[in-house]
Amino acid sequence: MSTEQQQSPKRVTTRTIQEMKDAGMPIACLTAYDFLTARLLDDAGIDLILVGDSVSNVFQGNPTTLPVTLDEMIYHTKAVSRVVRRAMVITDLPFMSYQVTTEEAFRSAGRVMKETLAHGVKVEGGVRIAGMVEKVAGEGIPVMGHIGLMPQSILKFGGYRPRGTNEEEADALVQDALALQEAGAFAIVLEKIPATLGKRITEQLSIPTIGIGAGQHCSGQILVTHDMLGLFEDFRPRFVRRYAALADEMDRAFRQYIHDVKASTFPNESESY
Repeated sequence: MSTEQQQSPKRVTTRTIQEMKDAGMPIACLTAYDFLTARLLDDAGIDLILVGDSVSNVFQGNPTTLPVTLDEMIYHTKAVSRVVRRAMVITDLPFMSYQVTTEEAFRSAGRVMKETLAHGVKVEGGVRIAGMVEKVAGEGIPVMGHIGLMPQSILKFGGYRPRGTNEEEADALVQDALALQEAGAFAIVLEKIPATLGKRITEQLSIPTIGIGAGQHCSGQILVTHDMLGLFEDFRPRFVRRYAALADEMDRAFRQYIHDVKASTFPNESESY
């Protein structure tokens, strides 16, 4: 491999994602909100990075995703996009940035694309937002859908119970997925639905599905990075596999640092000028 090829890895695009789906190659996705995490994810070979509105929970400390603003999403996406060389970067459009009118949704999506160098946006909803998705996608902005448990609507549902657990709700989610595909979405996140329903939707769609608590039959999987690293301990859903326990390791390191400073053992002679 040439030096130029090593320095410029092939960018993951909507076409890449679709080709992976068609070839049966699982798509690996995680979240990032900052430069360092994004660089580590990209170097590790992640396919898609979501700058999620979960930043409201794990970064800002809010109880829901509702408070985060479009300006804040743009700020975090800039930090991610400037370092990523290979992965596709998708940004959540936050609550109230796309629900009022189609024109406002297009303007919000356009700001993200112009100001952040992101590669697309994600929105929550199905049939009810299909017209907006059609407008935004029709103007050339890649749109990822999100159905099932929708964090921006969590107050309406009154909790984080799984969605699509009865026949009526499951059928409605299938229709939501088909409407998003027809409107031009390039992929759809399926959150916290029965694995059988995740399989059913995935088999009925030609575009990729990305599961988060939706079983192993989706085209790909996504988790909140802070959850899978064991950093965010306030919310421990069943579908999160913890690959590390960084909160414990950070606590140990902080306590050791405090001890060393107070014991006057840091800095030592080799750490001084």
